[in-house]
Amino acid sequence: MMEDNEVDRLSKLPDDVLLNIVERLEIADAARTTILSTRWKQIPAILSKVVIVVGSFEPKHERRKITSDDIVRANATVLEAARCILGRRAGSLSTIHLLCMQFYLGDESVFIGQTVANTIATQKVASVDFTIMTKVRRNCSVDELLTYGRQFMSFFGSCPNTFGGLARLTLENLRLGESDFPKIFSICNQLEFLRFQQCDAGNMSLLEVEHEQLRELLIFCSSIKRVALKCVPKLTILKINAFMSPEDPFCLGYVPLLQTVTIINTGLSRHKMLKLSELLGKTAISTLHLNFKCEKIWVKPEGRKQLLPVFHKLRLVNLINISEECDLTWTMFILQGAPALKELCIMVRDHLCEMTTGEVRKRFTYSEKKDKGLEWEPSSPDFKHHNLAELRIYGFQAEDRFMRYARNVMEAAVNLEAMNLYRNPGCDKCKHTLSGQWTWTEMLLIRNKINNGMSSHARIHFPS
Repeated sequence: MMEDNEVDRLSKLPDDVLLNIVERLEIADAARTTILSTRWKQIPAILSKVVIVVGSFEPKHERRKITSDDIVRANATVLEAARCILGRRAGSLSTIHLLCMQFYLGDESVFIGQTVANTIATQKVASVDFTIMTKVRRNCSVDELLTYGRQFMSFFGSCPNTFGGLARLTLENLRLGESDFPKIFSICNQLEFLRFQQCDAGNMSLLEVEHEQLRELLIFCSSIKRVALKCVPKLTILKINAFMSPEDPFCLGYVPLLQTVTIINTGLSRHKMLKLSELLGKTAISTLHLNFKCEKIWVKPEGRKQLLPVFHKLRLVNLINISEECDLTWTMFILQGAPALKELCIMVRDHLCEMTTGEVRKRFTYSEKKDKGLEWEPSSPDFKHHNLAELRIYGFQAEDRFMRYARNVMEAAVNLEAMNLYRNPGCDKCKHTLSGQWTWTEMLLIRNKINNGMSSHARIHFPS
């Protein structure tokens, strides 16, 4: 037991160690530590990371439909927390390396923005991150999108200094005017990360992006017809999740540093087969992620000559959620067009909890033939790949088409080191699709069938 006035051992730790401990706590718990002692009371003044999230200071409760009163109360709590934590730092010489704020779009947003603007003006702040949510999070009506759009632009116009200091911004459910997006890009001139969730300037509208600092752009579930990246010289990561247009979802202008491209889409009958050689233009990416969401394959196999200009630096490819109805032979075109490829990952599964079935499927333009248009012929029967080191297949099945594909890759990739074969990973909701572990008999049978007559030194593994 400590005697009166004795300092506890934890409080005797050096500032940097104590700070490291406190910064691992949620901001509510970090604030509560100030009552422990005079020493702990000084910690908020030197925090290098301040993350204030809606609900952090409120007790957890069962999920229910959020009301306008809930939003007012949540934003008031965020505002109080921001003033309390940031106010304690007045006159502090310590830099806030990350100031992260998550709150709802509402009348109180302006006061939150003004508090952050004051902090940016009076203290050293390296990076500011805003996540602005709406009352209705999913399946917004057109009227709701328009209302949220007007609310946001009113907030935006009231706090130009705040938005001018942002490094990261996440927005959702906004239908803006044609001139609003250029205004956002102009004022938010320090942005490095931007995420739009269901944000547009009208159904099938065009989004043009010109920004000097933007490094990462994520666009989710938007009604935008096309994203035109006209001049984004520092952009390295582009992610498009779900596009409605039957045409190319984006076009690339000046994006010389683009390295990682992710495209996620549920292929419908109206979606054309995308030609990656045309879509990626003159870029030379190093990482490519394509997620087909267990529906129609919307990428057209192309020849080495067409793909080499955009794939010559490609190192990693993930082909995710290929329907179990599809053969994998078409994916060989990736190998032929990407001579520097080191790792190829493929996931084959019918993700039942995400797929549309029954009468709803009949009413929409889902493609009944998921591998239509995937005709592919090797440019040379003697083709060899010299850099592929690892092949991973999730959802591998002990069927001839899987065995044949594994042998084709092994024969072409002469320096392949490892082939990792996983069973169907399933998901928490699709529990009936989980297929357990490989048995010893299954592993032996698969190895023998793949290795029979092959001279490859690749090791076949069956990870859990």
